[in-house]
Amino acid sequence: MLLTSKTIAFATALSLTLGAAVPAHAWGRNEQNFLKGVAAALIVGAIVHEGQKTRNAPQTAPKQTYRQPVYQEPAPRQTRQHQPRYQEPKVKTGRVIGQTSPYGSGVNDTTAARVFNRYSYAERIAIQRQLARFGYYSGTLDGSFGPRTHQAVYEFARKAGKQQALASSSGAYRVYDALLG
Repeated sequence: MLLTSKTIAFATALSLTLGAAVPAHAWGRNEQNFLKGVAAALIVGAIVHEGQKTRNAPQTAPKQTYRQPVYQEPAPRQTRQHQPRYQEPKVKTGRVIGQTSPYGSGVNDTTAARVFNRYSYAERIAIQRQLARFGYYSGTLDGSFGPRTHQAVYEFARKAGKQQALASSSGAYRVYDALLG
């Protein structure tokens, strides 16, 4: 069924004309509703038909062109100008107590850290707890010798006049045993 906008306009005008020509009391409610339904069906059909026309319209795809690849000469390879040479690490003389070795990994390379890590986990927690109780340690009680534990141990030993003791294993044991005991 081919409906154009002219057909829809004609059907709508006809239904309005017939409705006006015949007195309203001459038609019953069923006849009026039937006429409204016919007009609505014609309008909906025309809308659907217009939608199908636009959907079925041929669409032009963008034209794809082929480009011939262009050869480019590779860039010249750069050679290394600087060859690295091995340099002997500089060793500091006259170490200060608590100073880490130039080859070590920080606070865990100190004598105090090595002795601390020889204690059991429960004893390491007890040492940190005592340092916290005295106000030197504010970190988590985790039993590991990190920067906060390192600072707290050295501050405790300095205040007690035992900072030199942390340079040796036996001295570090005495400092930690004092905290445990």
